[in-house]
Amino acid sequence: MATVPAELIGRAQAWLAEDPDPETRDELAGLIEAGRHDELAARFAGTLQFGTAGLRGELGAGPMRMNRAVVIRAAAGLAAYLKDTGQGDGLVVIGYDARYKSADFARDTAAVMVGAGLRAALLPRPLPTPVLAFAIRHLGAVAGVEVTASHNPPRDNGYKVYLGDGSQIVPPADAGIAERIAAVRALADVPRPESGWDVLDDAVLTAYLERTDAVLTPGSPRDLSVVYTPMHGVGRDTLTAAFARAGFPAPAVVAEQADPDPAFPTVAFPNPEEPGAMDLAFATARAAGPGSVDLVIANDPDADRCAVAVPAPGTPEGWRMLRGDEVGALLAAHLVRKGAAGTFATTIVSSQLLSRIAAGANLPYTETLTGFKWLARVDGLRYAYEEALGYCVDPEGVRDKDGITAALLIAELAAELKRDGRGLADLLDELAVEFGLHATDQLSVRVEDLSLIAGAMARLRAQPPAALAGLAVTRADDLNEGSAALPPTDGLRYYLAGSAADGIDAARVVVRPSGTEPKLKCYLEVVVPVADATALPSAREKATAALSAIKRDLSAAAGI
Repeated sequence: MATVPAELIGRAQAWLAEDPDPETRDELAGLIEAGRHDELAARFAGTLQFGTAGLRGELGAGPMRMNRAVVIRAAAGLAAYLKDTGQGDGLVVIGYDARYKSADFARDTAAVMVGAGLRAALLPRPLPTPVLAFAIRHLGAVAGVEVTASHNPPRDNGYKVYLGDGSQIVPPADAGIAERIAAVRALADVPRPESGWDVLDDAVLTAYLERTDAVLTPGSPRDLSVVYTPMHGVGRDTLTAAFARAGFPAPAVVAEQADPDPAFPTVAFPNPEEPGAMDLAFATARAAGPGSVDLVIANDPDADRCAVAVPAPGTPEGWRMLRGDEVGALLAAHLVRKGAAGTFATTIVSSQLLSRIAAGANLPYTETLTGFKWLARVDGLRYAYEEALGYCVDPEGVRDKDGITAALLIAELAAELKRDGRGLADLLDELAVEFGLHATDQLSVRVEDLSLIAGAMARLRAQPPAALAGLAVTRADDLNEGSAALPPTDGLRYYLAGSAADGIDAARVVVRPSGTEPKLKCYLEVVVPVADATALPSAREKATAALSAIKRDLSAAAGI
């Protein structure tokens, strides 16, 4: 057994001495006793960094893991920031999901806020993240905290911070909070009374549900059969209550995934986008019999995202998951037809189809960096979406993505189309004929070693591709440099010329490291003109071939 350096043992023992959690104390003591040098070195290699995504990481003992000691320091930093910016007597609302340790982290945050002289209120139980985002504005809070790791694996948890406008933090607030977290020394210096905060009752949830009524048009159709899965998360009760208020038939909830369960036992990753995650939902829909179910809807575990699947007769599963870009376009088209006014917005990695829809309706359009922390701040925002299944359809109520109101609005659209003998797929075809087929795909590489991502980005910067899939790269943007429209971010964007021979109008590629997972993500889009509905099959074949070729060439260029 390797000898553990005395300095590392010293740091671990100092952490152990002030760790308030018996579970992580026992875990760390076991690592020290066993001489687990490599594991201790990983746990004490630095500190989990607070940024625009707040905190997110694997649960466990030590400063590089999510635990009560890390959360108490984060809460103390947030409290100091609020006091230093003149909000020291304000209210902080705290929500949490059903993951391991979420309730503990939420209570610790409330205690730190009260100890710092602020007021604190906990949501009554594990609830969807959009309820917390709503509650901040509804209650006039100066900040909010949501304890969640969204759709990350079971071993993770996270800490998402909002300010008083109900939007997630962006620079320079993130740096200001991080600076004050770093200034926290001993945990004993952080007052944590055992009481003094409020636990809200269901009035805040009722107010949120009343606000969901604003999403729908009174008197619009409600005849729709839905299979729904909360994916072992906290969305079920809120979504079914919202559907009941709206007058939709009760969704058939996937029994195996109905109850909150932090182990997420039926899925490899609790993310509707991951392979296999929707299998039980599709099986539930098939069991109802052919033609019995109109739509499959899923939320991720904290219910801020919404996934949609449509019938696909003749396929093995009988259902097809719509891409986030497809749902984003459908919701936009629906809002346009309902007379929506205001700015439509999406991110630099999402489809350019939204810009065409907005232009066709003479509506303002904006692109931001990835994440609703940016989208929520667009002036005059009426609708925003990002390709990762996030949709904001009621920014005056929730200035963040909201999987509950998005589900309601897509259900209204599907019910209207059903009344007319059509479906969501038919509307997508119409949009393709009107604006061109905007076909998207992703090349996503999950790594254990984060240096592989940095290496791929360095290779692409050193030797940018001149062409992908035979399409010339006409413009290459290093997003690290920033622009008048976008702050700097670690990413690369390539615009590709069209090819008359291949029937391609244009293409675009964006490459960036994920902000929340150990992934390199590449977002691909090709645009194929469509003369009429009869040309759609051929257009899809051309798009599929082009996307496959771009993937192949991009992978080679990045060395992944």
